[in-house]
Amino acid sequence: MVKKSVPEWLNYWSSNPSPEMEDRVLRYSTKSSSTTTTIANESPIEETPPIPEPPPPPQQKKQEEEEEEQNSIQQEEDNDDYRRNNSTSSVSAEEISRQSQLLAELSRKVINMLELRRLASQGIPDGAGIRSTVWKLLLGYLPVDRGHWAIELAKKRAQYKHFIEELLVNPSEITRKMERSGRHETDESKLEEKGFLPRSEIPQGEHPLSLGKTSIWNQFFQDTEIIEQIDRDVMRTHPDMHFFSGDSALAKSNQEALRRILIIFAKLNPGIRYVQGMNEVLAPLFYVFRNDPDEGNAVSAEADTFFCFVELLSGFRDHFCQQLDNSVVGIRSTITKMSQLLKEHDEELWRHLEITTKVNPQFYAFRWITLLLTQEFNFADSLHIWDTLLSDPEGPQVCVVLS
Repeated sequence: MVKKSVPEWLNYWSSNPSPEMEDRVLRYSTKSSSTTTTIANESPIEETPPIPEPPPPPQQKKQEEEEEEQNSIQQEEDNDDYRRNNSTSSVSAEEISRQSQLLAELSRKVINMLELRRLASQGIPDGAGIRSTVWKLLLGYLPVDRGHWAIELAKKRAQYKHFIEELLVNPSEITRKMERSGRHETDESKLEEKGFLPRSEIPQGEHPLSLGKTSIWNQFFQDTEIIEQIDRDVMRTHPDMHFFSGDSALAKSNQEALRRILIIFAKLNPGIRYVQGMNEVLAPLFYVFRNDPDEGNAVSAEADTFFCFVELLSGFRDHFCQQLDNSVVGIRSTITKMSQLLKEHDEELWRHLEITTKVNPQFYAFRWITLLLTQEFNFADSLHIWDTLLSDPEGPQVCVVLS
């Protein structure tokens, strides 16, 4: 994937916002007995049996059983994850060799991207704990010179923090900042740092009912519709995984992180904003970065995920733009290329689909391409597929799955 310098990421799509396209992306959800005491030279003395406690009410008993069952399921899934990610007994010699080669490549002062892509395309071993770093390199988020990593990461993470502070605020706070910037701050104004402005302090052009194109309130209400869609999609992201779904503190925290990333992305890219299904593309990135064994990287997973998400979508952003559907860079053109590749590599299957059964490629290929196969395989397998997709220097634009 040929990457340009990062400064151009800020607004890949500066055209006017496109119409709602939520119907264009298909989403599928997947899947106590008595005892005796004997004293020396004395006859045994029977202890008084304990008084049995009354059984709990049926409702309480049912609730306790459900909680115990849920905890058991959670523990078993956590154990499975741990065994899958940390067990080395089932790792093949080939995987051990590839892991050693990847670690050796990542230890170089300057990374050889050609070699890294070759190794990663064969799959990154789960137990190595290096997928996070490899993906960041493949997406161009990390520079090839290891000496620049710390500086670049600090700069990007500070930039993302700035986005949160500037973009995720209500219009009253924005107006208040604008007012304070034009006049000297008095002691009285310092007492009111947060909250809504009194009606008398709201400028005429920034009234909540203003329909002006530059009105921050008008933009706020437009953003509300997008945010509501993002909230619904985030709540539906991998409902079978406790990492993304449930009432635990971890799941809630991860959902909020996904939500912030998608909202900020939509605000910074008005030409594309948010399209239903982007949450499915975002999830693997956040999962991998949040589970980085390096605690410093794991804590900053949200910021790293945002920039890598921008880089990833830059390779196939036009697939989400309805106005470009019939252009050479649109989704129809990409589906045609995929059909040609399928015919080249597996003509028998191509004939069965397009000639015998006459299945329109759009019925299956649209979801393959726009969601990068995240809905066609289980989550663990999709991570290995992404190792190969991200290794393509041209980007994950066309997917042909061969058995």
